[in-house]
Amino acid sequence: MTTVDPGAGSEAEDQLRGRTYLSTEVTDSGAPRELVDGTRISLQFTDDGRLLANAGCNSMSGEVSLDDSRLDVGGGLATTEMGCDPARHEQDEWLAKLFDTSPEWRVDGDRLILTSGESRIVLLDRKVAQPDRPLTGTRWKLTTLIDGEVASSVPKLDKTPDLTFTKGGEVRGFSGCNGFGGEATVSGSTIAFGSLQGTLIACPGAAGAVERTVLDVLQGDVQFTIDADQLRLRHPDGKTLVYSAAAAKDR
Repeated sequence: MTTVDPGAGSEAEDQLRGRTYLSTEVTDSGAPRELVDGTRISLQFTDDGRLLANAGCNSMSGEVSLDDSRLDVGGGLATTEMGCDPARHEQDEWLAKLFDTSPEWRVDGDRLILTSGESRIVLLDRKVAQPDRPLTGTRWKLTTLIDGEVASSVPKLDKTPDLTFTKGGEVRGFSGCNGFGGEATVSGSTIAFGSLQGTLIACPGAAGAVERTVLDVLQGDVQFTIDADQLRLRHPDGKTLVYSAAAAKDR
């Protein structure tokens, strides 16, 4: 197992760039800190020297320096302003305050360890903790709709929109209003959608609006990326659908 010396400067920074870490252990004031159910701390170090962080609700981002064994975010991290329940909001604030202290850091094999006083976060490289899910055979459930720079959560519907791609080059799913299916040919990072056929139920309100967005994206050549259990489908017009892999009980 290799331990990276933070004092190595840019060489040490290069060890983190392009990597994402997920928390496995959190300590606060010397005692274990239980995170909100269904959440974990995620830290992504971009190739251009930025840190993207998430503690379960809002996203934090900004430039980061890793010199002299300290993780320094300078003037702080910019934070989105999504509405969170009190527990996740407090968890966001706790992580932001930890960054304000410029915690010490070190890498031990696939683990990243941050320490500030009696607070400590142990994180594991995302590729080890949560490998990318396969595109085909996974049931993907829609979580977020993005139009340009505007992202919104999927409204609560009677049934969550979903997608499943088959190895035979087909896709089937639910748009929020109707079931559908058709051809979906994968080539590199592109999915070429053929004409989709579906049921013809008329749905007013939120269900109809979600369906229109879904069907607008699932046509022609669409770029896709998979990061752990998250699938992003981006249409050339800028609209993007974000899906998460369904839990085993929901497949």
